[in-house]
Amino acid sequence: MHNVDPAKIIAVANQKGGVGKTTTAINLAAGLSELHLSVLLIDLDPQGNATTGLGVQKEEATQTVYDLLVSNAPIDEVIVPTAVENLDIVASTTDLSSADIELISNEKRSFLLRDVLRSIDMTALGYDYVIIDCPPSLNLLTVNAMVAAHSILVPLQSEFFALEGLSQLMITIREVREAANPALRIEGVVMTMHDQRNNLAQQVENDAREVLKDLVFKTVIPRNVRVSEAPSYAQSVLEYDPRSSGSQAYRALAKEFLRRQRAQEGV
Repeated sequence: MHNVDPAKIIAVANQKGGVGKTTTAINLAAGLSELHLSVLLIDLDPQGNATTGLGVQKEEATQTVYDLLVSNAPIDEVIVPTAVENLDIVASTTDLSSADIELISNEKRSFLLRDVLRSIDMTALGYDYVIIDCPPSLNLLTVNAMVAAHSILVPLQSEFFALEGLSQLMITIREVREAANPALRIEGVVMTMHDQRNNLAQQVENDAREVLKDLVFKTVIPRNVRVSEAPSYAQSVLEYDPRSSGSQAYRALAKEFLRRQRAQEGV
């Protein structure tokens, strides 16, 4: 752990399920850790797919995101190392699905994750990046992620109606900016599950670039069977099949993401 600055916090969000959100969170985190950056992945989805997808068993994670938010467990007690060097995780279990209801009476309910992730204790842990895998809905957990984050990365599946779903997300982001996190920005949109041979996928990508301009990453994540298989082997695709087209795409995404970060910081 070498970083003395506060970690950059990125929420990976899209309220539409099945767009490659968890896959992108896992593989971007793995891609950054491969570049010798220290990364903490926070599994904020009660389904816990990022947790199992990185091979963390329930018994290893004695404390989870639920304990962090509902019971004020210290951040260093809920972090579990993964098999990937430089990559740790705060795990999730189905307990988290009741967090919305349990937190409703807490006046600071939207700020709980922010208070933890932007604390001195967190900075002392020395992470370069915190990647938050949001649930596929715009609930209190997603709002917590958006209030805590510096920016939002949006995976967008190359399919019909993909852009329509974005408008609701943009409205939520605007509301969070107005109410709680004025500096929140959109990191960018990543086209996922892209089939080069499919005219519609090409059309969706063209439309996205026309409407969203430079917000759309140049790197496109292809439909790749290795990417879909990797979680069942409890690995990122970068470990599971380092030479697959999916691995190459996520590596390229990690590099492009860093270039954007540096441009943003004016480095």
